[in-house]
Amino acid sequence: MKIAVEGCAHGQLEKIYDTIKCLEEKENIKIDLLLCCGDFQTSRNEEDLTCMAVPPKYYDMCSFYKYYSGEKTAPILTILIGGNHEASNYLQELPYGGWVAPKIYYMGYAGVVNVAGVKIGGISGIYKCQDLMKGHHEICPYDNSTKRSVYHVRNLEIFRLKQVTKPIDIFLSHDWPTNVTDFGDKEQLIRFKPHFKEDIAMKKLGSKPCEDLLNTLKPKFWFSGHLHCKFAALIPHENDKYTKFLALDKCLPKRRFLQVFDIPHDEEEEIKIKYDLEWLTILMTTNHLLSTTQMSNIIPTRYSNERYCFKPLEEEKNIVLSKLENDLTVPENFVQTAKPYVNNTNKVQLKQPGPLQNPQTTYLCKLLSIDDPIELILRNSGESFSESNLSLKTNDSSVLNSDNNSEEMIEEPSFINDTVEEDSSLSDSKISRSTLSLPEPKNNSQDLFFIDTEPSSRENSSKRKSDDENSVMESENVALNNSNPKKFKRRNFNIYSNEHNS
Repeated sequence: MKIAVEGCAHGQLEKIYDTIKCLEEKENIKIDLLLCCGDFQTSRNEEDLTCMAVPPKYYDMCSFYKYYSGEKTAPILTILIGGNHEASNYLQELPYGGWVAPKIYYMGYAGVVNVAGVKIGGISGIYKCQDLMKGHHEICPYDNSTKRSVYHVRNLEIFRLKQVTKPIDIFLSHDWPTNVTDFGDKEQLIRFKPHFKEDIAMKKLGSKPCEDLLNTLKPKFWFSGHLHCKFAALIPHENDKYTKFLALDKCLPKRRFLQVFDIPHDEEEEIKIKYDLEWLTILMTTNHLLSTTQMSNIIPTRYSNERYCFKPLEEEKNIVLSKLENDLTVPENFVQTAKPYVNNTNKVQLKQPGPLQNPQTTYLCKLLSIDDPIELILRNSGESFSESNLSLKTNDSSVLNSDNNSEEMIEEPSFINDTVEEDSSLSDSKISRSTLSLPEPKNNSQDLFFIDTEPSSRENSSKRKSDDENSVMESENVALNNSNPKKFKRRNFNIYSNEHNS
């Protein structure tokens, strides 16, 4: 299977797809999957722009909305993680992952999926130590603080990923893991990015939680974005295993933002996204650890008086598998939850929208008996989701097709009616939880494209050429058109933990 990896997309989806098409035609190949390492910018409309942590002068609709609205269709199956420049209100609708547009899949705060036998993991956001221990307390509309903290990595996602036992082939992060620079050409990196020198010397460049995951999961490949440069490294592990790390640039002319490589896959399977059984089991069994407050979320350890290891047991996986009726295929249940952008000359003052309920999340939460973080926050405050602009909350279980695209109203599909049942005994409680725990043709009038066979690690290039799994083609776009306290039950722990406020 040929996979293309993009660094930071920054909304340039059309240009990325065009670059891939150019490569396919030139090299007579077919790329099966595109992976994006954050800063994807899933802005559906101008309101979404106000939820991005950028000054208003940088508000730009770019091209994602075309794929969201149906004006265009992604030519290749695409998987993304979140970065620090995102329409966070939209991504928050899908905390456990889901389709942000047809054929474009977001992995959620963290996730693991399978594509034709290739196991892909990922974590969204960037690391900031002051928010690592907090719960997912942010909700739209954001203030200046929560607009940024909403994309900060949390300890729950790190803990969940560390419960995965089956080998991961590919892992995606926006941040680099700390200390990967020790295993690549550090001097060349500093020549290209001189301001990295001090952070590298102080071992502050990158994310410590990502380094922890790297050393725990030991994936075959690890791809990152964020720092807007290309950097390769080969990280050794015990038993002669290693991880091939590659960071890529953002989508701009003359920048190394795209990499294509081959990886063995199950040729009898379709190139479709499937749930990972282990990951769904972990989500189900750790649901009680979910926090939606700013207090420190204490994750259990071997010294805790409760279960601390959630590596999936066979009986737990069988429960999840039965809930899915033995079919792990991710349903193609994308539904618009907000009106897509329409180029309107009548400018109005933009404001942040309220939180919207996404039926994909409702479906998965009902299926696994887990909680939607946003729903918990709203329930705790006595509020409810904003009414969708597309009238999703109706009693009709069909999706209507309209000939008038500009006035099309999409009604709620049948799976949205499967809401999580509330325990009547908890109806008066503030928080009610679920019950279960290249050489391009050189024409001066056209964009130029360049293939570079430079190895993506410090391995000997001749060795790499003999290793099919390591054969890598770099595609570079040269010119685009533009510890012993009193024991409490976990659900009550935060009530008594004021000393853990961050």
